[in-house]
Amino acid sequence: MRRGKPCAGSPHCLWLFTAALVTARCCCSSGAAVAGYGDKVVWAINAGGEAHTDVHGIHFKRDPLEGKIGRASDYGMRLPIFRSVPEDQVLYQTERYNEETFGYDIPIKEEGDYVLVLKFAEVYFAQSQQKVFDVRLNGQHVVVKDLDIFEKVGHSTAHDELVSFTIRKGKLSVQGEVSTFNGKLLVEFVKGYYDNPKVCAICIVKGTVEDVPKLLPHPGLEKKEEEEEEDDYEDGNEKKTLSKKKVKSGPRTPDPYASDNSSLMFPILVAFGVFIPTLFCLCRL
Repeated sequence: MRRGKPCAGSPHCLWLFTAALVTARCCCSSGAAVAGYGDKVVWAINAGGEAHTDVHGIHFKRDPLEGKIGRASDYGMRLPIFRSVPEDQVLYQTERYNEETFGYDIPIKEEGDYVLVLKFAEVYFAQSQQKVFDVRLNGQHVVVKDLDIFEKVGHSTAHDELVSFTIRKGKLSVQGEVSTFNGKLLVEFVKGYYDNPKVCAICIVKGTVEDVPKLLPHPGLEKKEEEEEEDDYEDGNEKKTLSKKKVKSGPRTPDPYASDNSSLMFPILVAFGVFIPTLFCLCRL
């Protein structure tokens, strides 16, 4: 074998290039790990399930509420979870729920910016308005209002709620509100009018929302409503706005004015022709 010459064009090199490309695509589609992300996580649990280390290196501990509050469920284990890589679907397949409000006390020692990551998936109900609840921090900050998982993403689909907050000088700042912080963050899932509150997994990340890996794209969350586009045009010295609507794909609606007027008169003539003989017969009787 000669050295020093490129092997471009040879079948062997072409096969290696194709294999590398396929591998790269698979890694991207399955959610590549974010370097050093696991080091930013200060607390993580797999609600209703056992310990699990995800593809980003986060170690989710076993649920600390096991045998204490609420009920654990693995009903979702029979279902594939969309938007989650196969290795981490277990984080959305197990859950803890309770017939009343329940929560987790999370110790946070250092000041700084944090993100609360709440993982959910609706694996039981098949329509909206069946399970709706709030999420509250430290008994007074409602950070997620009227959460309807099915309404958000549908059935057996991963959904993450990200809540940014800051801890400085003994104060908790979240969504424009401030309260006293005593070293523990109480995350509560508040009972609503529809069924029981629940959660699949929780983690606290030090940093901002941009530091949190995103779920895979949702195949069915595209907007189905018509979108209006505004085009500006100039009419002399006056600038006007023209509103346009996107045309949906599918068969065109027939133009009611395209038909000939003679076709509209035909049923009238037929009815008149039938009426005259009938009237004549009645007169003879």
